[in-house]
Amino acid sequence: MRIASGHAVFPNLAILVQQLYPRSCQQIKPLSVRYGLGISDHDSEGHLVTAEFDTFYLLSAYVPNSGDGLRRLLYRITEWDQSLSNYMKELEKSKPVILTGDLNCAHEEIDIHDPTGNKRSAGFTNEERHSFGTNFISRGFVDTFRKQHPDVVGYTYWGYLHGGRKTNKGWRLDYFLVSESIADKVYDSYILPDVTSSDHCPIGLILTP
Repeated sequence: MRIASGHAVFPNLAILVQQLYPRSCQQIKPLSVRYGLGISDHDSEGHLVTAEFDTFYLLSAYVPNSGDGLRRLLYRITEWDQSLSNYMKELEKSKPVILTGDLNCAHEEIDIHDPTGNKRSAGFTNEERHSFGTNFISRGFVDTFRKQHPDVVGYTYWGYLHGGRKTNKGWRLDYFLVSESIADKVYDSYILPDVTSSDHCPIGLILTP
């Protein structure tokens, strides 16, 4: 099974789920779709779509940015991240969860072009990285790209302002996180940096049956 995630015109996300066959592929439709976390403050700040399939839930998210001067940092790490994590764990009681989208955090130093110079930049503060680890990784959600490619430098976002793509001054902000129970089914988790229709590029995930 292949799942592709990418940005069209911000903040819209496009998701394609396909069943792969030896000589063809077939698009799979979800059993149901719902929008938001069901918490009004959060749903006005970020974006979340939950699609239910036979054997998993697929969540497409835009996690709120901590903002200029980190003015939204406290909200991000004490409210949004915890609420999303709790929502995922509740879904996980019935079937595995896959989370994809712009999670607005470069989790490790390898995930950003200049870790030293960005210590207090939104998306790479120690607080956000700790929250990412605490609310997602430590709760059993696996960063599939990093598991598959532990030493690979791969970015999914390049700022327009300083021509980041030309010099590859990027960040890895887009992820596929999966429940630990299906982590071994990940055949590949990949980035398509040559697709240049946005400041983000598409990412993909392939699962074995």
